[in-house]
Amino acid sequence: MNSDTQLARPAPARWPLPASVSAGRLAWLERLRADRARMAAVRDSWRALWRSRALVAAAGIGTVALLGFGPTRKAFDPPGLTGGFGWLGNALAAPVARWDSAWYLEIARVGYRPGLGAATASRDAYFPLYPLAMRALAWLGAPLVLAGVLLSLVAFALALYGIHRLTTLELAGARRHALAGAAGGSPEDAARLAVLVTAFAPMAFFFSAVYSESLYMALSVGVFWSARHGRWACVGALGALATATRNTGLVLLVPALIIYLYGPREDRAQQTAPGRRARLSLPEMVRPRYRVGREALWLLAFPLGAASFGVYLGLAGGNPLGFLHAEGVWGRHLTVPLAGLWDGVGAAFDGARQLLSAQTQHVYFAAGQGSPIVGAEHNLLMLAFLACAVVACVGVLRTLPLAYGVYVVLALALPLSDPVRSEPLQSLPRFTLVLFPLGIWLASWLARRPRAQRPLLVLSTLALAVFTAEFATWHWVA
Repeated sequence: MNSDTQLARPAPARWPLPASVSAGRLAWLERLRADRARMAAVRDSWRALWRSRALVAAAGIGTVALLGFGPTRKAFDPPGLTGGFGWLGNALAAPVARWDSAWYLEIARVGYRPGLGAATASRDAYFPLYPLAMRALAWLGAPLVLAGVLLSLVAFALALYGIHRLTTLELAGARRHALAGAAGGSPEDAARLAVLVTAFAPMAFFFSAVYSESLYMALSVGVFWSARHGRWACVGALGALATATRNTGLVLLVPALIIYLYGPREDRAQQTAPGRRARLSLPEMVRPRYRVGREALWLLAFPLGAASFGVYLGLAGGNPLGFLHAEGVWGRHLTVPLAGLWDGVGAAFDGARQLLSAQTQHVYFAAGQGSPIVGAEHNLLMLAFLACAVVACVGVLRTLPLAYGVYVVLALALPLSDPVRSEPLQSLPRFTLVLFPLGIWLASWLARRPRAQRPLLVLSTLALAVFTAEFATWHWVA
């Protein structure tokens, strides 16, 4: 054997892998690197993820280090699971384990125990997929709080990636149908902005907290992406998981059905351009564009998540419909559709009167357990978030396919029809946070207005830091 042959022979691998495994891994990496859209989504999502989470950690931990943990932490942490880690551990947990986190941690630790009746009825409002996943990670050795944070971060990363891909898909499709003026500038720029406005939204600290927001948003994005590509088995599975995550998950069935019947669908040729929809007669608009096939049966899987939860509650000695009544334990009451909208406007008006009066002796609205001044501030803040959500909702209806607009309208209508008496719009910022089409529309709007991008992102980032600081010090935010 000559010297040239010896030099050409590759050195043996230290840890050799089977040829099929190594070849498959290399092929996957090559395909990923060759796909510019995927690489851009990975890069932009990762940057938005780590930068926003660094801000949340700095704002939360820094505020606790300077001002302390706040005076009400014991009153709103019945299981005592958000502390007890030592001073440093408690500071690290401050931006991620507050308020409802205690209930998710308690459910992950001991379960729902519906057989105890009213003593545990409040737990039924928290659907089981998120605490079950936390418990699985804890079984592998992770502390419960860390398990919740890891689960939220992974789900948030997947959601950002999916939002990036969906934004590029929808806005590029709008361009192809001569709707570029409505959709906005470059789809790539809009996709980058979409993950930024989502990651740095004023309430985006929930995405890394021990809350189910990031998991639900990742599943909802997955439902839309799978439906747009005709992967109906995935749509059914993700929909079932979404209904096992939040009580609003069933709303996702409506946009999935709209995409199935009317599109747009990447697995079928588009028969009518979206721009010509207005020139069709009403019967033509209502008539489905695509023939119904056996794959539509996958849509029947959506209710399985909530139904499984109800079956568990019944078999464990509780009320199978307990999750439908649990919101009443937290002060919510079902009323006529959208009545919370009028109640929220009235509460904000009375809240303004309360603040202008500069006194607490007379209360102008149905105050809760806390200070009427704080309640008045909350009502005004919630109304401001609602106004922004309504504007964005109109933008979604005008810019994106019909399924996106119907989804946000229905998702907003649910909390507006089930208000809290003292704060009719309570938690509305958190409910709208997961409605990713609102962020897609805002990104498309900003893509056409470069001068507005930096001021709006800076303002949103400052709001995120302030709300994170309040959340970390046990002040009620949403």
